[in-house]
Amino acid sequence: MYRFAALLLLAIGAAATYARSSAPFDFAILGDRTGGAVPGVYTQVWRDVSAHHPKFVVTVGDTIQGGDDHTLRAQWTAVLNQIKPYRHCPLFLTPGNHDVWDAASAHAFERYAAHPLHYSFDYNGAHFTILDNSRSDKLADSELDFLKKDLELHKNASPKFIFSHRPSWILQVVLANPNFPLHRIAKQYGVKYVIAGHLHQMLHFQLDGITYLSIGSAGGHLREEKQYKHGWFFGYTLVHVDGDAAQFKIVELGPPYGHSRQTTLKDWGPDGLVH
Repeated sequence: MYRFAALLLLAIGAAATYARSSAPFDFAILGDRTGGAVPGVYTQVWRDVSAHHPKFVVTVGDTIQGGDDHTLRAQWTAVLNQIKPYRHCPLFLTPGNHDVWDAASAHAFERYAAHPLHYSFDYNGAHFTILDNSRSDKLADSELDFLKKDLELHKNASPKFIFSHRPSWILQVVLANPNFPLHRIAKQYGVKYVIAGHLHQMLHFQLDGITYLSIGSAGGHLREEKQYKHGWFFGYTLVHVDGDAAQFKIVELGPPYGHSRQTTLKDWGPDGLVH
């Protein structure tokens, strides 16, 4: 296990230090694995994502089920073994509420993710900021301070993406209220995409030219009525970055977990499918 963890650290470290360029690239976003994990889904997600050969994968949190300090090592070991066949693909983890709930779990996350609870990285001119709201529905002032300092240091990067587990922004965005700290910072520094998980539901919002996304499930149980048209499905998201622009492809898993449907952001709105 420790040998694999070391290899994972090397892969992640390599991704974090790639040279800047303007060459187009693809990466993948994975939704929650847990929160009532459905057996088999996460393995299929990784198998399908790997076939697309993304440069790296970013999660939106909830990689382990968590809740018990005594099983932390076993839970992280099980997940790392599950994705071992795909370790050639650098992985950037976002801390979720199932990953981090106390000091011991925070330490474990930092060990297995090979990053602090909040961090950032660059790839080919694009910038990615990972924030921690694993233990609160609100983004703490310390997280907002980190974000502002990070974006100031990378103000010339484009496009910019912000990831967190909980969609702390969702109420304000639904109300079309631009007067909240995260949005003001994102707008000031030209962030184009703010992305979260936690809900297990695919939702798409626009506010002041910023795209806000709730990413669907990569294995965590489907809530409510489980209807695809309302954003309840198992899948993953592929992102093609070319210059300052990013194109999103939302992919539903095929049988037995779904029907292989593919959509783009314009197909989704605050209530699910637009059409």
